[in-house]
Amino acid sequence: MKEPVRFVGAGPGDPELITVKGMRFLKEADIVVYTGSLVPQTLLQYCRKDVKAYDSASLTLAQTHALLKEGYEAGEHVVRLHTGDPSLYGAIHEQMTLLDRDKIDHEVVPGVSAAFAAAAAIKQELTIPEICQTVILTRLGGRTSVPGKEELEALASHRASMVIYLSVQRIEKVVAELKAHYPVDTPAIVAYRVGWPDQKLIRGTLENIADKVRTAKIERQAIILIGEVFKIRGLDGKMNKRSKLYDETFDHKFRDAAKSE
Repeated sequence: MKEPVRFVGAGPGDPELITVKGMRFLKEADIVVYTGSLVPQTLLQYCRKDVKAYDSASLTLAQTHALLKEGYEAGEHVVRLHTGDPSLYGAIHEQMTLLDRDKIDHEVVPGVSAAFAAAAAIKQELTIPEICQTVILTRLGGRTSVPGKEELEALASHRASMVIYLSVQRIEKVVAELKAHYPVDTPAIVAYRVGWPDQKLIRGTLENIADKVRTAKIERQAIILIGEVFKIRGLDGKMNKRSKLYDETFDHKFRDAAKSE
């Protein structure tokens, strides 16, 4: 029985931020197709020395599909290694459509997205009680457009925690659209190559983040995080909000609430 083609999330860059399952499939792989411009080659350390590794950075969809199909039909273990999580801006839909057409079995192994690696790097919860309970993952329209209802300015009206992908090269336009709804002192963080050895975390506000990004000469491989949750937390301040989960006055199935005297 042939092994399915595996789409594996590589994580954001740190080779240790791959799942155990993803690592296992890399160890078993005969063929690995990866995007060398985004996926660090250090992840290939988990592969056998005789693995056939193909950098798809310069390949077309048809050429990439041909590699997956050839390996599958030869009975080889094929891994398609994607940066972050394959389901988020991973362009796997079109690849799976071709695999379905050719009746090639496949499965997806999730990975850690840059959004959550960045939150971890800055030691930040994206959903704080009474401050924000919604996270929007999106991008600015560009060469790849976005539906009208998903224009950045429209999404900004929710003033939720927002993580903006694939848009740092147009940081001024991002800021202009966000300012329509967020106050100018709203915290903004740009996470560049999070999880890589040259990771940079640039903190600012909507007022100054664009200048800081230009000064740092960041034009790609970065995400933008916006929201009130990124304000400095303090024991006495507004940001000191607690969830009900561990509140001693809140009872639930596994704990009775503390009784007042």
